[in-house]
Amino acid sequence: MNTATTATTATSTPASGNTRGDGGARHLAGTGALLRLALRRDRVMLPVWVLVLGTMVVSGAGSIEALYGTAAERAEVAASMTANSSLRSMYGPVFGDSTGALVAWRFGVFAAVLAAVMSLVVVVRHTREEEETGRQELLSAAMVGRRAPLTAALLAALVGNTALALVITAGLAGRGAGSALALGLAVGLTGMVFATTAAITAQLTEGARLAKGLAAAVLGAAFVLRAAGDAGSADGGSVLTWLSPVGWAENVRAFAGDRWWVLLLPVAAVLVQGAAAYGLTGRRDIGMSFLPSRPGPAEGRLATAGALAWRLQRGGLAGWTVGFLVAGLVFGGMVEGAADLVGDNEQARAIFQRMGGAQAVSDAFLAALLGMFGMVASLYAVGSVLRLHGEETSQRAEPVLAGAVGRLRWAAGHLVVAFAGAVVLLFAAGLGMYLSYGRDFGAVMGAAAVQLPAVWLLGGVAVLLYGAAPKAAVAAWGVAGLSLAIGWIGPALDLPRAVLDLSPFGHLPKLPGADMAWPPVLVLLAGAALLVAAGLAGLRRRDLVTG
Repeated sequence: MNTATTATTATSTPASGNTRGDGGARHLAGTGALLRLALRRDRVMLPVWVLVLGTMVVSGAGSIEALYGTAAERAEVAASMTANSSLRSMYGPVFGDSTGALVAWRFGVFAAVLAAVMSLVVVVRHTREEEETGRQELLSAAMVGRRAPLTAALLAALVGNTALALVITAGLAGRGAGSALALGLAVGLTGMVFATTAAITAQLTEGARLAKGLAAAVLGAAFVLRAAGDAGSADGGSVLTWLSPVGWAENVRAFAGDRWWVLLLPVAAVLVQGAAAYGLTGRRDIGMSFLPSRPGPAEGRLATAGALAWRLQRGGLAGWTVGFLVAGLVFGGMVEGAADLVGDNEQARAIFQRMGGAQAVSDAFLAALLGMFGMVASLYAVGSVLRLHGEETSQRAEPVLAGAVGRLRWAAGHLVVAFAGAVVLLFAAGLGMYLSYGRDFGAVMGAAAVQLPAVWLLGGVAVLLYGAAPKAAVAAWGVAGLSLAIGWIGPALDLPRAVLDLSPFGHLPKLPGADMAWPPVLVLLAGAALLVAAGLAGLRRRDLVTG
């Protein structure tokens, strides 16, 4: 037992059932109360995740029917998409030509990946993050079993994934209730696989960010394995595809034969990983980990607040950059096939033009893809800005500010990483797309750079909320998520222009191909600057922690 937390362990032992001979119920004491607390804390986040993901999948049926209204059109598009290795690597092979099968093909993989992201965030939030902030130590001093926090976190993830599965099932039941249930379970069980993955990484690391990063790295590896396997196989039978939990979801083949037995694979993975997580949590003290942080040097080497911010965020930025570069390489290879994908379908062409402008299909497709990269980059910017909030609430900011460091200097270090990091990400995405697309370096990089004003505006919203209303800072995720949802789903649903304009990305010029329009770009830049200035002014006036 680690001596650093002997006092904590001694306090919590009678209640948590750490002595031999105690029944399993003692280890789970207080699970119900912790679950209610977790659901109360996530009463906004979980419903938003579920509704956005569920709506994305369910609404896809209507957009596909609008695009491909006849069986012949659906059969043609299924054949052309299956023959394109780049599209297979992105979405997987098409196993059927019904509307439901095309929905499962177009949205199944992404819904499974996003359900996994939702799940790993929930589990780490209610396990390692609670320990990192010290709240778990207080809870464990009461009648709380050793394994109760982990159980409550997994149950919270189960609630979210079950709700998501039910939304998908109910929304697509009219096209075949059994197949709709198969798709819902495939998405929900993928989320639970990575919930238990996060449960393991939360035991291995001392920090919540590293726990999320490791779980996300496993998810990224699973996606890459599936993409590599599908690129080389048109029937989903590649060994690489079967090694990936994301590949299991697509091989359920909802609306195309419904392979129910494949669902046993994620169930088995959940049971095995869950058992491993429970075993690990019973062998460590609260706050400790199996991969402790390395001790720092005897003398500090960080001379400025900016250097500290860079040290804290460089790992995350590196991971995001690699992801953007790889995604750019994958997407860039799809640009040449954009015209073949659209063919003579005027409705499909209209969707691409609403997303990427009324130019040639390849340019519109390229603009649409880089717009999506910009929307995802805004998630990085918001998360990087809100690192300030995490440093403050965990009381790590107070010792820094107690020295000769002002609040604005401290905040500026993190904001430089956030806003400059967005530049790095979009450059990486543009470079990857150019390398695989093979032409028009200046046009590709210009189309990537024009996304920055909108990214910075959403980053400015995060600065304003953190500086002026820190208790509402988490709402910045909602603003960024809404912009992503509008940009992703809006053009396919042909939403009114007034709705599309709610996203700052809707005001950007559609490069390459369209003319450069400076007024909206300058307005977005000015708005971002004003939001940052207002947020910093609020931070300078308010009290720390209490807001």
